[in-house]
Amino acid sequence: MQYSAPRGTKDIMPDEAPLWNWLESTFRKVCSLYGYSEIRTPIFEDTALFARSAGASSDIVTKQMYTFLDQGNTSLTLRPEGTPGVVRAYLEHGLAATSPVARFFYIGPIFRYERPQAGRYRQHHQVGVECFGISSPVADAEVISLGNQYLSELGITGTVLYLNSIGCRKCRPAYRQALLEFLRRVAHSLCADCRRRLEVNPLRVLDCKVEGCKKATESAPVARDYLCEECKEHFDTLIQYLSDLDIPFEIDGRLVRGLDYYTRTVFEFKHSVGLGSQDTIIGGGRYDNLVEEFGGPPTPAAGFGSGIERTLMVAQALGIPMPSRNGPLVFVATAGEAPLRKALMLASQLRRSGIPTEMSEPGRSLKAQMRQANRSGAKFAVILGEDELKEDAAVVRRLTTGEQSRVSLNRLVSYLQECAAHSAEVSETEVGA
Repeated sequence: MQYSAPRGTKDIMPDEAPLWNWLESTFRKVCSLYGYSEIRTPIFEDTALFARSAGASSDIVTKQMYTFLDQGNTSLTLRPEGTPGVVRAYLEHGLAATSPVARFFYIGPIFRYERPQAGRYRQHHQVGVECFGISSPVADAEVISLGNQYLSELGITGTVLYLNSIGCRKCRPAYRQALLEFLRRVAHSLCADCRRRLEVNPLRVLDCKVEGCKKATESAPVARDYLCEECKEHFDTLIQYLSDLDIPFEIDGRLVRGLDYYTRTVFEFKHSVGLGSQDTIIGGGRYDNLVEEFGGPPTPAAGFGSGIERTLMVAQALGIPMPSRNGPLVFVATAGEAPLRKALMLASQLRRSGIPTEMSEPGRSLKAQMRQANRSGAKFAVILGEDELKEDAAVVRRLTTGEQSRVSLNRLVSYLQECAAHSAEVSETEVGA
């Protein structure tokens, strides 16, 4: 039987891994500039954690979660998003009491049972940030600015930041009622999922991607018309902060995001290149009630998540120069059987000296080994033969030019280090001891 990766997943092969490392290291660098520390949480949690955070009527809970019973009959779920696990860790480790203002970032896999398509996988990967303890719109501006700088550092231009406010516990009920009354009038035009959601959580209808639902809700009430004074002031101040930071944005009254825990600010960075309909590469907002819902004290919070696969698709579509696979600096080849033990020792010495080194496959002809050396991406081949053994030396060949030199073994490490550091031309001159 031939096995393949499960539908909706993909292998990250060695040629792709440098792109992922580049993106992740860029994200880590930007997060450190903003004072965010890395946190790593389990890839599975108690099912109730996600059911409570995402909302019982959300697609995540009703359709997309990978849930299973373990041997102890405990219901566990592979995380469908990053925020709940970070909130749980924030509370479990007592940070709400000892460090109420805390900033975290995370990188890791996310699991959702969705129809695979461009930019959407059943196992995808996210980077994200969470900021706890700051009620001021300064926190909203900070996480948006961090996301904006992250995309800028990657070289991604042309994104559009969409922004909205969906109010708070105080003012959202009036908006919910107005929206519900509108949706009841157009219910016949909604998809089956939206008709099911309508009475439970009418805001979720605005997040539907079905064209018929989008058209039916074009004239729906917008949350900003129902904001209380505090929410209106919060949103207006955020807009001023973003203007001060020279971060352009567009206000989108339909933007609600797909999770029930958001309050006040919601935002998305979208890009039209390379993603088709899956055009959101960063999405987030404020969630001032979630910590309290998990049993903690009232704690304001804001954050975002960003799909790695989608971001790389945009970067590649834009033609952004990205790193390629790093090959070894040196490829060690042997001519004959006798030098093999010496070659093994030499390769070990080079690696201990910090020189990336690959060994040839024993028993192959020197010509075949040189083809392998060129495929490896190495810059130099170090060749050991019978004659070199007798002279306690090796031949160093620059693979890009074919030029080669005979170098004594006690000078080999320093010689290669000098060549690598200064891109020195290898001449035909023999280097003595």
